[in-house]
Amino acid sequence: MSKGISILALAVLVAGCAPSVPQSNRGVGFGDPVEYERERLAREQALAGSGSTTFGAPSAVQTQVIPSSELAAAGIGQNGQVGAPLSALDPSRTQGVQASPGNAAPQLQSNPGISDEQDFSAVSSRESIESDAQRRAAQAAQREVIAPTALPTRPANTGPNIVEYALNAPNRKGQEWYSRSILSGQGRFERNCATYNSPDAAQRDFLARGGPDRDPRGIDPDGDGFACGWDPAPFLLAAGN
Repeated sequence: MSKGISILALAVLVAGCAPSVPQSNRGVGFGDPVEYERERLAREQALAGSGSTTFGAPSAVQTQVIPSSELAAAGIGQNGQVGAPLSALDPSRTQGVQASPGNAAPQLQSNPGISDEQDFSAVSSRESIESDAQRRAAQAAQREVIAPTALPTRPANTGPNIVEYALNAPNRKGQEWYSRSILSGQGRFERNCATYNSPDAAQRDFLARGGPDRDPRGIDPDGDGFACGWDPAPFLLAAGN
């Protein structure tokens, strides 16, 4: 008997702890779903300002068309504005061109600056065998034949060969190799080097005047055998040395 009472008490305790199941006909946060729906529709009507609406039939959204006179007064729909027809944008254009193979090819406008000599139809319409022969004869009459002449003879003595000197020089630029007079000062060096239009011309004249052993003009004061800063390095580089 006591065992049965214990089981019954345990069942009552478990039932008390189970969560309660809400009623399916109750609205969210309201006691009556019908009342909840009626209040929801009333709020929507108040926001939309659409007046009274019967339950179950929400009012449609009312739209208003702006008259074309007001659009024209605001400058809309004219001279390329919003809503303007294609003819207002471009008077020469009346309708769009549909992209399809059935469209006719655009007509080519004559352009005098473009030659049509490669167009067989254009050339054959205005030229003939006789006219082509006359044109070729006129071109042949204007041709001028120039007879070849003999090449000038290079003189045997062209002066010192600075390329040969660069390839056979025993030293490099800045390395003293020859003795120089103490009278060859910096002022004389700058003054005499200014008379040459290039270092190559200075080196050629330097060799013609007895260089590199002698330096009568004082254009090689450091005694490296290279006048006015001339450098044999480019010639050595070209020869692979």
